[in-house]
Amino acid sequence: MAIEPWRIAKVIKIENETANTRRFWMEVPELERFDFKPGQFVTLDLPIHEKKNKRWRSYSIASWPDGSNVFELVIVLMEEGAGTTYLFNEVTVGSEILFRGAQGVFTLPEVMETDYYLICTGTGIAPFRSMLHGITRHSIPHKNVYLIFGTRKVENLLYFEELNALAAANEGIHYIPVLSREDWDGVKGYVHQVYKELISKKKNGDELPPAHFYLCGWKNMIDEAKETITAMGYDRKAIHQEIYG
Repeated sequence: MAIEPWRIAKVIKIENETANTRRFWMEVPELERFDFKPGQFVTLDLPIHEKKNKRWRSYSIASWPDGSNVFELVIVLMEEGAGTTYLFNEVTVGSEILFRGAQGVFTLPEVMETDYYLICTGTGIAPFRSMLHGITRHSIPHKNVYLIFGTRKVENLLYFEELNALAAANEGIHYIPVLSREDWDGVKGYVHQVYKELISKKKNGDELPPAHFYLCGWKNMIDEAKETITAMGYDRKAIHQEIYG
């Protein structure tokens, strides 16, 4: 796969999504359209260090290919994080940022022949938001696609109304937000119990239903998910995770 060249992205819009999460819309002036596959990421070169590899920060694209030269990132402010501190404190509408991309193979196949479980926490929802819009807007054949999003409180639910509406309007798309620190009308607990229960209901005796699992988010969640899914009897090849590089 060819490495994309470094280009300039101009910030054209910024919005707060939650108290510590911000959405950045970026335009690529030199391109008429910025093409990418849902699930891919871009790498930003931020002026936060003398060494290049210590300036680079990678983020999954939260928007979907729409024929324009604009893409969206959703970024959480990390405590003592040099990259996100710069983005939150120094970047404004009109700022220009050097970036490379889109890159990555964390993407869906053209035909989805099994059930897919998109399991995420925090801003790990970004590539899955892109994927769901890609599936629905391009009528990609699919069976059941479960977006299982874990976070702490209602105030941390990213894209909540949008994803609820998307799931309600599209057969086979299921959006299941899970809160770990607050009682509410939805599911309480952690993401692992959700996919375990869904699969348990689909089992035919001891036979596991065919499935693929995509993981993105907090490291502890990803590690536990991999352990849980393989312990259930699934092959490691059925598990896909985002790795930036």
